[in-house]
Amino acid sequence: MRLQDRVAIVTGAGSGFGEGIAKRFAAEGCKVIVNDLNPGGATRVAAEITDRGDLAQVCTGDVSKDADVAALVRFAEETYGRLDIVVNNAGVTHRNQPLLDVSEQEFDRIFQVNVKSLFLTARHAVPVFRKQGSGCFVNIASTAGVRPRPGLVWYNGSKGAVITISKAMAVELAPNKIRVNCINPVAGETPLLATFMGEDTPARRAQFVASIPLGRFSQPRDIANAALFLASDDADFITGVCLEVDGGRCV
Repeated sequence: MRLQDRVAIVTGAGSGFGEGIAKRFAAEGCKVIVNDLNPGGATRVAAEITDRGDLAQVCTGDVSKDADVAALVRFAEETYGRLDIVVNNAGVTHRNQPLLDVSEQEFDRIFQVNVKSLFLTARHAVPVFRKQGSGCFVNIASTAGVRPRPGLVWYNGSKGAVITISKAMAVELAPNKIRVNCINPVAGETPLLATFMGEDTPARRAQFVASIPLGRFSQPRDIANAALFLASDDADFITGVCLEVDGGRCV
């Protein structure tokens, strides 16, 4: 059990990569707080975890709102007595389209969820980690922040910010024994896939897959396995790393 008795918050855990991470962590002995804006998804994931005998609780909320994130961290402490890991997975995008066609409202929401959430989880989790003498952030960015595609300009920019923030946090928080790492998934089989592609057709899928040397989209298990490694003691001397889980896309 690589995360035995650890406590983790996983945001956006009601589906996709977050669901995969929450279930993988729980299977390794972690007590998981399943966070999502969608109560139905969060409740389903937590129930599937507990039905197999692992530990999970639901705390819904919007990661772009300070009060919701404060309540999320407080819930973890009150429920399990501590907090060891925060996985910043919640994310949104705009439809694949020309950069000038994206509305101001869409732009603001992308940066609130994808970037501001890191500020807020740091604001509320870092004091807990400092008090405990250790802690770990795993931030889910994207290959879009490393090798951006046309049509996703503002999403690309938000994920580039996640990468830079992760590295800067890692350096600043290292004296407190707080590790910060980042995962860059390639496009995956998640509810956001059709939005990334613009349309979900066999031809569009083939176009995207053709850019991935290993010849497939990422799966939640791929990202979950990487997150498990970075959150575990196997990675206790690793911080400031952005790990591409991309089938060779960024080579």
